[in-house]
Amino acid sequence: MSDDGQIIAGFSKLGKREKIKWIAKNFLYANPIEVLNEFAGFWHDNIEAQKLLDGFSENTITNFPVPFGIAPNFMINGKVFAVPMVTEESSVVAAASNAAKFWLTRGGFESTVLSTVKIGQVHFIYRGQKEKLFSFFRDIKQDLIAGVKSITSKMEERGGGIKDLELIDFTETEKDYYQIRGYFETVDSMGANFINSCLEEFGVMLTDKIVASPQFTDQEKEVEIIMCILSNYTPECLVKCEVSCKVEELGTFDDGRISAQEFAEKIKRAVRIAIIDPYRATTHNKGVMNGIDSVVIATGNDFRAVESCAHTYACRDGQYRSLSDCTISDGIFSFTLTLPIAIGTVGGLTSLHPLAKRSLELLGNPNARQLMEVIAAVGLAQNFAALRSLTTVGIQKGHMKMHLTNICAQFQATDEETEKAKVHFGDKTISVSAVRDYIDSLRTKS
Repeated sequence: MSDDGQIIAGFSKLGKREKIKWIAKNFLYANPIEVLNEFAGFWHDNIEAQKLLDGFSENTITNFPVPFGIAPNFMINGKVFAVPMVTEESSVVAAASNAAKFWLTRGGFESTVLSTVKIGQVHFIYRGQKEKLFSFFRDIKQDLIAGVKSITSKMEERGGGIKDLELIDFTETEKDYYQIRGYFETVDSMGANFINSCLEEFGVMLTDKIVASPQFTDQEKEVEIIMCILSNYTPECLVKCEVSCKVEELGTFDDGRISAQEFAEKIKRAVRIAIIDPYRATTHNKGVMNGIDSVVIATGNDFRAVESCAHTYACRDGQYRSLSDCTISDGIFSFTLTLPIAIGTVGGLTSLHPLAKRSLELLGNPNARQLMEVIAAVGLAQNFAALRSLTTVGIQKGHMKMHLTNICAQFQATDEETEKAKVHFGDKTISVSAVRDYIDSLRTKS
């Protein structure tokens, strides 16, 4: 049974301090002043900056800092980038940086945007003759497009707009259910508000036009608009990235114990496993998204939408598979990544968050297509770095070394103890229990 004190009206109207005190009393059961000081310790010193951050969300009580790192030496389409990455996992930035350095002397990353079309849907119920509906839709299609001219005119000036509309019949799987699917070009903006505004107008116009038409019976005129919303699945907003070189140029691995040819075959086989086994593919693609998400967040874009789209694309043929691929042909090793990324470089958080704007500046103020190319390169680098570790020395050797400092912090190790731990575990297997035992041994001796 809930304590009556845990239910509150008007929470959003309270100031941050009052929100924190109420939370401390009713959920943390701690000293409100101590909790207030803890949360306030992460408030921005600049009042205006904090006010801006508070405006990004609702019922904010503090900030949750995540490290902002840089992965240098990314050669993408012949240009070198220092890529901003926002992530809490230390090995991610290190892995991307190492892969970028590896491919820097082997031609770098080649990224190509294949298409940039985004999709929106008007979902509706129509109880009538489908042939009549399809004929009517063909007649009014251009009227629908013309009817949102006030919304699309500015976008059209920038080279975007509505590319096409189609009517889709879902009645075999859901009674009386149809959909208008719209295809949109939003240029350098992510375009969610633009697309949704057009879709809602389509819904209104479709209903009005059917009601006004003498072609339809009274029952057929009872069109029910279920919802009008963009889709975060954008299989026609695609970017492809590739690295390639002669097999012998890959070099040797694991202190020379693995030849270039062996390494190439290992990577190819590892990718093949991720193509045929969904269990492996999930972890494989998670590694890709480690890199993708960090740049998407750094540039103020919606990483949740990008994640959702990528994973849907990974199972587009009915089984969840690897987003990357690997081939060895005529002595050439090729590693590629193809995935949909719907992002923007204008509007939304990209234009409001100071660090998002600085991230874009770091990347040379790219347009949306150029940013897609950079993001894909980081995703491919991340995937390559993970597979290189997995197929040579094992993931834990490098991964746990990167986490050693965090593990030491978990046991409140001093700077001196942490440095000694780094030396001690230089050639040893790292685990939480091993680090704990080592820190305990140091303290016992002292």
